[in-house]
Amino acid sequence: MALLSVNIDHIATVRQARYRGGPVYGEPDIVFAAHEAQLGGADGITVHLREDRRHVTDRDAEVLRSVVQVKFNLEMAATDEMVAIASRLRPHSAMLVPEGRTEVTTEGGIDVAGQRLRLTDVCRRLKDAGCLVSAFIDAEIRQIEAARACGFDVCEIHTGPYAHEHSLAGGDMAIPSLRESLAQVRSAGAAVARFGMKFNAGHALNFANVAPIASIPGIAELHIGHAIVSRAVFTGLRTAVSDMKRAMAGPGFASIPFASDSTSAQT
Repeated sequence: MALLSVNIDHIATVRQARYRGGPVYGEPDIVFAAHEAQLGGADGITVHLREDRRHVTDRDAEVLRSVVQVKFNLEMAATDEMVAIASRLRPHSAMLVPEGRTEVTTEGGIDVAGQRLRLTDVCRRLKDAGCLVSAFIDAEIRQIEAARACGFDVCEIHTGPYAHEHSLAGGDMAIPSLRESLAQVRSAGAAVARFGMKFNAGHALNFANVAPIASIPGIAELHIGHAIVSRAVFTGLRTAVSDMKRAMAGPGFASIPFASDSTSAQT
């Protein structure tokens, strides 16, 4: 079964809505969030340290690196500043993503094919610091081939298009466009494995659409944040993570009461 790395950026988003530019403390506490996610069964903790520091801060990343007891994954732009920070913090894995100052969240994969020289150098520097290096890319063979050529250890396939089609189809796999979007992720994952890299996936995955992705042969790890944090508003983060692990378990998960269902029944 695929492992689950929980992205806790939006815990910091809520905090920054009140405390941005203020003291280093504030609620909700992102370190407590990492603790709760681990108790819920998270196999990894992910944060994206953006260039504009809109949610996660340098201090957050530093403290989390020192206390997280599972895999710590740092999402980052391929800039000299971020490479220097990652080289100092030495996260277990560093995932390179594109950034846009006006985007709400990362949209689309990084163009590895168009930046081979630059990203080859970034991969080398991050590997020298002891990090596994991952590329968040679209499900395109040219990007996968370029990732191998640059020296990436991992390719995380962008599942946003699949999630969009799943929503449009209401999850009905009889709809050709949904089947095709899932097949694209599956085909990309197979290519990643053929090229000797680790196959991860993420973006816009939620409790309704995650099972088909989690069941793809060879998939190693899913990175999920927004859906888990959203459910946590109602259930608590520990329960929301546990629920997602159950949702990932495979066909038939929808008929199994989530942990939050049983918790609600007891209160």
